[in-house]
Amino acid sequence: MKVAVGSKNPIKIKAVENVFKKVFKDVEIVSCEVNSEVSHTPASLKEVTKGAINRAKNALKIANADIGVGLEGGWEKTEFGDFLCGAVAIIDKKGRVGISREQSILLPEKIVKELEKGKELGKIMDEIQRIENTKQKWGAVGFFTKNLINRQKAFEKSILFALARFLREEFYEK
Repeated sequence: MKVAVGSKNPIKIKAVENVFKKVFKDVEIVSCEVNSEVSHTPASLKEVTKGAINRAKNALKIANADIGVGLEGGWEKTEFGDFLCGAVAIIDKKGRVGISREQSILLPEKIVKELEKGKELGKIMDEIQRIENTKQKWGAVGFFTKNLINRQKAFEKSILFALARFLREEFYEK
């Protein structure tokens, strides 16, 4: 089975590889740089989910794979505060789609103000921690949980949740 990840981010690729090799054993993971067709830090769960779907579709097509996987992160304003959020989309050659939405973390007002100015979350997190490329390491998830769960582990859970549609397909088919 050829699985295409719609990203060159090593954290996203490793998360997909870990889950798919555990579930399906014989898989080839390829990664491709694709356009999510949403903003660099999507500002709603709807936009985050759309970005994940676009990444999965574009990766599937570009790599001529059996399955495309899109992972997208962003943030969302709610009546309860502003939350870090994410989505995973898995699409197969038949056009079947599995989607999951990640667990959320309440964002501090200081970060929200920077996001509202149009700044990318990854750059904000880099500045706070005074390091480069946090999103390819533990991410905001790791920072806020003191690395009790990092970005890769959070993605792994979400990938498995999105795979549920394929693991129990008899319940999803008409």
